[in-house]
Order: sequence, then structure tokens, then C-alpha cells
Amino acid sequence: MMFAPSRRPHLHRAASERPYFSDDGESYLAQHTLRELSKTRPLRVLSAEDFAHWQTYGYVVVREAVPAEHARRMLDFAWEFQGLDPRDPDGWFADRPFRSELDRRLHVYGFVEAYHHQLLWDSRQDQRVYDAFVDVWDCEELWVTLDRLNLNPPNRGNRDRALVDPADRGADDRLHWDVDTALGVPPQRVQGIIALTETAPDTGGFQCSPELFRRFDSWRAAQPADRDPARPDFDRAELPVVRPELNPGDLLIWNGLLAHGVARNRSERGVRAVQYLSMMPALEEHERLRKSRVDSWRHLRTPRWNRTLVGDPVLHESKRYPTARLTELGSRLLGLSSWYEPVDAAGQAVSWADRCAVSA
Repeated sequence: MMFAPSRRPHLHRAASERPYFSDDGESYLAQHTLRELSKTRPLRVLSAEDFAHWQTYGYVVVREAVPAEHARRMLDFAWEFQGLDPRDPDGWFADRPFRSELDRRLHVYGFVEAYHHQLLWDSRQDQRVYDAFVDVWDCEELWVTLDRLNLNPPNRGNRDRALVDPADRGADDRLHWDVDTALGVPPQRVQGIIALTETAPDTGGFQCSPELFRRFDSWRAAQPADRDPARPDFDRAELPVVRPELNPGDLLIWNGLLAHGVARNRSERGVRAVQYLSMMPALEEHERLRKSRVDSWRHLRTPRWNRTLVGDPVLHESKRYPTARLTELGSRLLGLSSWYEPVDAAGQAVSWADRCAVSA
């Protein structure tokens, strides 16, 4: 029996001088890995020591990337959006119907299904946040991810992570990679979070193995051929797992090749909250993806780039809030305006929509 050849994904070139290629706007092929990249642009936010840490250990923390007060407003919004009272811990575990098994898992892990509120966009179009990702990619022409918030109460009751993974009862939380490490040259991927709460010993949060990242090539060469390419099995005494300390407003950026995870919230009444936020080289020639991003923002639709984005089950954000206002930078980070389009007499970027209207 003959099988049709598998369809290869179409790679789009990013709108940047440095060649980056991707089919989905998440993982990229490049001439050099990010850990080997030689800078051509001066650093804007990161110090030379920060950049060296990023390339050596796979992550970097940008202190006060957004004001702490802004982070606190986003935390208030996360509570409000879900109809939860931060002063009523019993209410955090109230039973509710779930649309699917995926919906139940997202509840356990504390995802907040809002993507386009003005507060989220204010973080995305913050100049300091953008400049940090320019430093990492050595590229100015970026798109921002359309992602959500996370509000993770204590992991017990109907938020017990063992309900999703029975193995998640032990003291050690397993780490994972977000790229396929079985590939000879793993794709380049960058992820990030803005902390909305302080890191505390018992509330869990982001953890990773910087030494495994630093020694990845030699470590991989010594592993059996049938190792799990998604979850590493390693000696934590030799390759320690660390939890970077974060304060509200701090931005943590990490390389997709950094083994990481989220430690359980073992506290009695504490929460861990973040905004997921990253930036990637802009795929302006990928018209279908660009249009999907713009439509998602304009109509407050649930983004389609990830199957785990499901929208709020009670009252969708499109029925609650107006479309977020974009700055000139935000318009380009969304894809509404091109990085190479002219600006109008007021100094604003001329959007794709405006150009089409003029043509019509």
C-alpha cells in the first residue's frame, strides 16, 4: 500500500535583516542558535552580564519591566475576570461544570481565558518589554504573542494537579522542553512571563535547570537513544533545579531549550500569578496568520495559534470589554501595521486596513 508523501510546512521568512524562518510564528530556523548569536545591535535593556547569562544558562530576568502597580492591576483583573474573591479562599475551589477534559485541566492549572483586555495590551506594547526581546533576538521587527494570564491557587481540591497527572503527587515536579530535543538542530523558541505576584517558597512557580541548558550537548550525547525528547531524566544533585526570584512587574525570558516547569502551589492561602508574554520575529508575509491575529484583537476573539486557548466558559471577553487601544508600537507588534509601512502626517503608522480603504 502506498502512502501520499507528508506535506512539508511552508517556511515564511520573517520581516527582518537577520534571517529567521518559521511556518507558525512560534518556532524558528536560523543561521545561528540564540545561544551562539553575535550581536549586531547595541543592547537596549539587558546589560552585557545579563546577555551572557541568557546565552549561558537559557534565561534572564528583567527587573521592573513594567511598573509594579500595573502588575497589581492585572492581578486584580485576573480575580475579577473569574468572579473570584481574593479574600475568600473557599470560593477558589467551588465546583463548576466543564466543557471538556481540556477545560478541566486548564482550571486545575489556573489559566485565565482573557487575551485582549487593555491591561494585557499595555504590557505587550510597553517599550521596555519590547526592547528586552529586541536584545534577545537581535531583531527589531517582532510580533507579540496573544496569550493569557495564570492565577494558580493552592493545588488541592478540584485544583489538585494529581487530577491531571497522578504522578504529580511527589516532592519533585518534572521539567519539560518546549522544543523537540530529538532533532539534531532544535528550533529556536523564546518564551516569557511577567510576574504579578512575588515568588514565595511555598506558592510554586517557574523553575528550571540552567546547568542542564549549559551542558545540554554533552549531556545529550551520553543519553540512551530511546530517551524522552520532551521530559529530561537527570540527576538534580549534579544539575540543580532553581526557581528565579521574581517581584511584581519583573519579566522572565527563557529559551525553549531550557528544561523548565511550574512547581506546585503547596501553600494554604497563597497564589502565584503571571502574564504569559513573548515576542517573535514578525512573519508579515504569512497573510493568513497576520489576518487571524488582527481579527482576534479587533473582535476580541479567542486566538487560534494554540489548541489549549479555549475562551472563558461563563462569559466570553468579547461580551465584556471594548477593543483595546493600540499605540504605534502595539499596531506593529500585532501585525495591523507593517514594520516597513510609512507613517501619516500625525506620525502614526498607516495600517493595512487604512491602505486597503484608500485603495478601494
